[in-house]
Order: sequence, then C-alpha cells, then structure tokens
Amino acid sequence: MEKRSAIFYNEMDSPLGPLTIVCSDLGVCLIEFGTIDETLATIKVWMKKHFIKNELAFNPEAVQPVITQLQQYFAGERVEFDVPIDLIGTKFQCVVWEALKGINYGETKSYKQIAKEIGAPKAVRAIGGANNKNPIPIIIPCHRVIGSNGALVGYGGGVDKKEILLEIEGSIKKIS
Repeated sequence: MEKRSAIFYNEMDSPLGPLTIVCSDLGVCLIEFGTIDETLATIKVWMKKHFIKNELAFNPEAVQPVITQLQQYFAGERVEFDVPIDLIGTKFQCVVWEALKGINYGETKSYKQIAKEIGAPKAVRAIGGANNKNPIPIIIPCHRVIGSNGALVGYGGGVDKKEILLEIEGSIKKIS
C-alpha cells in the first residue's frame, strides 16, 4: 500500500458545477461533484475505506496544477491530462480505469468493448461497476463509456454531466 504523507483539497467552478479536487503528495486521487461542504462526508468515507488516515487540508497551491489542466480542458484547450495520478482502488478497478485512459478525446467505447479489451468479455456489469467507482472522473474519462446501442447510460455525477462532457469533446451534438 502506498504511503501518503499528505492529503490536500481545493474547489473549482466548472461547466458541471463546483468540483472538489483531492490530491495526495503522489498525485490527484479524487474528484467529487460539489463543494467541499457538500462532499466532505463522502470524501471522509472514501478516505476511511482506503485506510487514508491523513488530515484533509485546504491547500490551493498543491491542487492548482490539476485545476489548471481541468480549466484548459473545459475551455477546449486540452485533450489529455498529464498531472500525476494517485489511483486508489481494487486491482480489477485499476485495470478498468487504466483501459479508460486509453479512450481518446472525442471518442467513445461501449462497456462491452472495454470488457473485451481487458480480457474479460463477460464482465460487462463489473466494468459498469468499476466505471461507477472511478475516483477521478474527467481525468480518467469514464464519461466516454456508453451503452452498446449508443445510449448515454450511467454516470456517477449524473447523465446530464456525461452529456456536457461529451458535448465539450464533440462526441455528441449539443442537445437543445
């Protein structure tokens, strides 16, 4: 298990509403939809579940590189992220999340395609479960995973947010 010496957070505004960004000294480890006041309980449960005993400290400087890249993404100036990532999850989840990082900006794949790519063709539901537990949405682009029929199904932040992200990337036309 990785040893983290510190856990920091800051908030930012986005086209999806406020985001709370959480970073360890190893990299970004969690993005929650909402303000710190709205997400603090969820963040604390997540930290406890993953045996992270550090204090959560407000530190704008430590989180700024992630916020800068997210702002560039939302402005259409960035198509991939290169901030350090501290990926925390089960072995299977991490395999799925690594596969998601391989979906290029502006493209989508189905849960079934991801299942085949990771060598678990019958694990479509498990892929959906891992997708739903993605701790770093947007940067790990779980929004790019859609139903086999092209439907925008499931997104931890809500399908409306998934739709906005895919519109930003030009994967779908703006729905009026």
